[in-house]
Amino acid sequence: MSSPAKVKSNPYTIFCDFDGTITAVETFAGMLKAFAPELSAKIMPELYARRLTLREGVRQMLESIPSERYPEMIAFADDKPTRSGLRELLEDCQKWEIPFVVVSGGLRDMVERVLRRSEGGESPLIERVSAIAAVEVETSSGNLRVPSQDFEGETELMGKVRVMAQYPAQTRIAIGDSLTDINMALEAEIVFARDRLQDYLEGEGKPYIPWNDFFDIRDRVQQFIAA
Repeated sequence: MSSPAKVKSNPYTIFCDFDGTITAVETFAGMLKAFAPELSAKIMPELYARRLTLREGVRQMLESIPSERYPEMIAFADDKPTRSGLRELLEDCQKWEIPFVVVSGGLRDMVERVLRRSEGGESPLIERVSAIAAVEVETSSGNLRVPSQDFEGETELMGKVRVMAQYPAQTRIAIGDSLTDINMALEAEIVFARDRLQDYLEGEGKPYIPWNDFFDIRDRVQQFIAA
């Protein structure tokens, strides 16, 4: 699955977070807690309180982990379930010709690991995703190294608004659940928010649509298209 590239304008484009959104439980954040427990215990509260940027905090945590543990880190995602309704939403997005772009502040290899799973004889979900934008690391030295990212922002390792700019849709739909989705949500015309993201958006005065699973989102998007 390719990284985002400039595409023709579409009436709608969906930008969807991964950790806690596509996955039903913490995956990237859970991995950091497991592989960098002491540092994550110090840094994550600072991130959630917005006293430390994602760009600084996530880089610090990743670069504290030995490169030899990278395969284990990616395998951490193997038993993490995806949220219900994702396949159905992706199938309908293809039918509606709506690009579905996964934008993650976590590791690209972890995102792909989950989306490449084939369950119940079904084709991998990655075949229905338009593009993936996520963090890439280097494993050639003792500890992981996080080089400058293609879409790195002032406060984010993965500047989700920069990814959105590659898709000149008339209506941008953001789906998220937490801290890494704030800027994306503030930029989007329609926002589906869960958990911490709801609290952040209420503080910013940004309207959002609450959701439980991807069936909720599919039904609302269908209403938008029919309107």
